[in-house]
Amino acid sequence: MCRTAEIVCGKWTLLLVRDLAEGHTRFCELERSLGGISPRTLSLRLRALEDEGIVERQTFPEVPPRVEYALTAKGLALLPIIEGMREYGRHWLQADECADEASRVALSA
Repeated sequence: MCRTAEIVCGKWTLLLVRDLAEGHTRFCELERSLGGISPRTLSLRLRALEDEGIVERQTFPEVPPRVEYALTAKGLALLPIIEGMREYGRHWLQADECADEASRVALSA
């Protein structure tokens, strides 16, 4: 479990996997989608995910060279985990925020 958390909880990792779940994606598309990520950081994260076997990189012999990234079977296996985290947040974290807001309103009345 700890090893999985190390991989999944890396900065930008969840968002990268989310974007790559849509299929083959180019570097510039990922950069646009992840507003705020520097090209260097994106490159490092993609390389780290490649090293883990989560992302595969395909280079096309064109001018200029075209590179696309996609999830491997190992990367696709992360999608239920990410969906579980999304559901947890929807159910528990938004409810906590609503309860906190309701408490603040009640106390100020």
